[in-house]
Amino acid sequence: MPTTRGWAALGAGFALLILWIAFGEQLLLATAALLVLGTLIGAATVRRSAPSVEVDRTITPVQIHDGDAAVVELELQSFRRSTNVLVTDSVGSLGSAVFLADRLVAGEPMTARYEVDCRPRGIYTVGPAHIKVQDLLGLAERGRTMGSTSRLVVYPIVDILTGLPIIRGQDPNQNVARSNHSPVGGDDFFTLRHYQQGDDLRRVHWPSSARQDDLMIKQLAMPWQSRAFVALDPPSSAYSSPAAFEHAVRGAASAVAHLHKSGFAPTVWLGGIRATHVNGHGAYSKVLEELAGIEMNRNINLPAAFSKVRNTGVRGGVLVLVTGTPDNDLLGVHRLLSRDYRSAVVMASTTQVTDAADRLSSAGAVYMQSHEGESWTVPWRQGMERTWSTATVR
Repeated sequence: MPTTRGWAALGAGFALLILWIAFGEQLLLATAALLVLGTLIGAATVRRSAPSVEVDRTITPVQIHDGDAAVVELELQSFRRSTNVLVTDSVGSLGSAVFLADRLVAGEPMTARYEVDCRPRGIYTVGPAHIKVQDLLGLAERGRTMGSTSRLVVYPIVDILTGLPIIRGQDPNQNVARSNHSPVGGDDFFTLRHYQQGDDLRRVHWPSSARQDDLMIKQLAMPWQSRAFVALDPPSSAYSSPAAFEHAVRGAASAVAHLHKSGFAPTVWLGGIRATHVNGHGAYSKVLEELAGIEMNRNINLPAAFSKVRNTGVRGGVLVLVTGTPDNDLLGVHRLLSRDYRSAVVMASTTQVTDAADRLSSAGAVYMQSHEGESWTVPWRQGMERTWSTATVR
């Protein structure tokens, strides 16, 4: 069909034709014929050379964090000769890449690469590619949408954290200051639970799965001190701004990554119905993806939600609460959960100093705060050093 330029040429051509009828000037007729015929010939040309292309897309690296650059590579395999081809590939709200190929030769692949500045975090849809053919004068074009879509998952920034709080298990046989880490759980059977993405299929309990008509996983008992619970406070009322919430998400991702790397198998709650057990690399990637797409929740009863989480039986090791400005609801959550954990850490994305923060510290929580634009590395290290300096030797 005609492009904007083509429609303008047709309009001008018909206007000149009317002027020729009125004044009888032959030059007006010749110009009108040139514009109209040029557009019609262009339309016929692009119709014959309509694109027929197979598109493959590759995104690297596999794991991308907020602020990183991703490289998208398109490989186009044409089944017919086409000239003056325009290729557009869109990346959600991050923008579009446009390529102009002088010609595509049948059977000869063409590769195009572009770089995406991955900011902010989120889950984006890449493609499908839109391929358009124009005539040489740009008067007519014909396009098609080809290829599949791809997902670009931009994880939150993960700060490098160092140090762990002093942990003493309540089991007298494990009452030692150094944790006995086990990233995949112990050897003793504990319970059955529903399958979650990332679980090891070797732990499927097939008889129970057949009875339930759903995959059931054998949950193995985990050493007390290898457990951890990380919770992100989702209500919007806890945060002074969207930037403060983004910084809290960054803190939660950093804590999960640090505990996972240190040998813990944390359970992560992000405001949903269920928590996720990070018991392998697949589950770890799943949690990061959930953090990539998480949003503030305006309609959640925090104490009631954590009461349900506590009923799941996750206890022992380290409790990490990530929030904005601490309030009385968070104090209640800390009182509810801290009895099940030997060490509690509160990461506050705020610049305010409140009574609730002082009361959390008085209750034994390792309290630290940071605000947007800063890293969690220093507050975490300072908080861990405080636990070491106050630890007693038995």
